[in-house]
Amino acid sequence: MRRMLSFKDFDWALLGMVLLLCATSVVEVYSTTAHTRFASFAPKQVLFISAGLVGMFIFSKIDYHRLLNWAPWAYGIGLVMLAAVLSPLGHKALGGRRWIKLGPMLVQPSEFVKFVLILAVARYFSNLGGRSLTWRDIFKAFAMVGVPMLLVMKQPDLGTTLTYAPILIAGLYLGGINLKQAAILILCGTSLVVGIWTSGKFLKTYQKARLTSFINPQEDPRGSGYQVLQSKIAVGSGGIWGEGTEKGTQTQGYFLPVPYTDFIFAAFSEEHGFVGALVVLLLYFFVLMRLIQNAQTAADLPGSLLIMGIVAVLTFQILVNVGMVIGFMPVTGIPLPLMSYGGSSVLFTFLALGAAMNVRMRRFVN
Repeated sequence: MRRMLSFKDFDWALLGMVLLLCATSVVEVYSTTAHTRFASFAPKQVLFISAGLVGMFIFSKIDYHRLLNWAPWAYGIGLVMLAAVLSPLGHKALGGRRWIKLGPMLVQPSEFVKFVLILAVARYFSNLGGRSLTWRDIFKAFAMVGVPMLLVMKQPDLGTTLTYAPILIAGLYLGGINLKQAAILILCGTSLVVGIWTSGKFLKTYQKARLTSFINPQEDPRGSGYQVLQSKIAVGSGGIWGEGTEKGTQTQGYFLPVPYTDFIFAAFSEEHGFVGALVVLLLYFFVLMRLIQNAQTAADLPGSLLIMGIVAVLTFQILVNVGMVIGFMPVTGIPLPLMSYGGSSVLFTFLALGAAMNVRMRRFVN
């Protein structure tokens, strides 16, 4: 008997946790921008979230197998958009050319390419049928992810470039890479990283400083170490319960850089303390666990690969962003999913969640 697709199978518990994170985001964006020239960011964030919700429900109704079939076309369009960013069509701001201006809106193609890569990698490894990976299979996967990484690196946008790597790693792991192949790749990858670091052709001086300043930020407290030091001060000053909304001394005193995007977790920790930060981290934990559960119950391998690609990206972004604000990770400009201000990042997350919802809803559909 055929069972029809129904919103009764929609993961409402997951949506509830996502909306709690979004509500937290709006409150914190408002708190950090209310008395600045960026006061319009909180209402804009509400619009981004609303548009994301609409997109999520639409994508939850589109058969994910169809999305996977569209992946090659989307991949080609994504490369064209990334190339357009590097052309005169690209909009330059904050030291990088990362956006395309569409009327009054700035669109960051690298965020949407992230979702396209999740689809492309899931399609690629599912088409291999679960057989043992050959080196040719592995090299094709590296090329698939490597080309967009190079284009984004040219913008330059090191943070987004790094978020593409977990998609490839998750695909290789779930696709069946063996231990010997993994060891060889790790050795080659280490050599490549050392070569890139020492060559001076790929990383700019300020990027190297940002990657190393977290180790000892006191060496340059007014330069490369400034962001890390101010962030740690903000987190520490929050104490157990925090200083209250719009009362954080580091945040409201404009000592904490970009508190509504990259360092929003530091601002939230200052204003809501250890308890508030713990609640947010628990929400992220439950969201990720719920997604993994949905991947385990998926009807087929493509569905599992699709959701685990999403899990890999979100986990990486959360770990790096939170680690960054407490001085455990380098400052890379990676946003905190569902909390950092930004339309492209919010829309990517909701579209990805919509695809994951579709996998869940089709568990029992013939």
